[in-house]
Amino acid sequence: MIIVAGGSGTRMGADLPKQFIELNGKPILMHTLEAMHHFDAEMQLILVLPENQMDFWENLCGKHNWAVPHLLANGGATRFLSVKSGLEHATGELVGVHDGVRPFVAAEMMVRCFAEAERSKAAVPVVPIVQSLRIVHDGGNEAVNRDHYRAVQTPQCFKTAVLREAFDNAKRTDYSDDATVVEANDVAISLVEGDQENIKVTTPFDLQLGQLIIARRTPSN
Repeated sequence: MIIVAGGSGTRMGADLPKQFIELNGKPILMHTLEAMHHFDAEMQLILVLPENQMDFWENLCGKHNWAVPHLLANGGATRFLSVKSGLEHATGELVGVHDGVRPFVAAEMMVRCFAEAERSKAAVPVVPIVQSLRIVHDGGNEAVNRDHYRAVQTPQCFKTAVLREAFDNAKRTDYSDDATVVEANDVAISLVEGDQENIKVTTPFDLQLGQLIIARRTPSN
């Protein structure tokens, strides 16, 4: 089962929330859900959206004649509350939580994430940091060893009971990712190999990069 967090009203210098911006002729969010459906057509897909975006999404589905099966859940004021809302509809033993604007998730990576979650309860895909890093503090800044850091991706995968318990026990609602909620409930997080193409589309440059990824993945005639 996958909970896809569709996001809030965050925009990319455009009139539309970023998950609805078109990439190669259809909204980013449709690409994301299609990737999940192609991975496993029987997988339960729960799309969490703000209530004021529900009708717009339904209209987009009709406009594009798009019919990937999914269940809609009301989003909350924070990511934490949105994922908790999606969890209320979860039925499987394993659950993945995925960003709606990561449309290029590969099946191979999802296999790794779910397999590790089944083994160790909680799995997060990560990729190495390639840029040099500096930490900024009140006294100035200093270089840090990038080998000690990883960039976190989604889907973050868990045993459903573990994730549900962590959300039920949480004392805050401002967590920025789901693994941190689970970690706060004293469950260790396992890291698995991510994918550099599993980008989060948040800037106009990301849209251009997305077009290149689509072109590379599209067989030539």
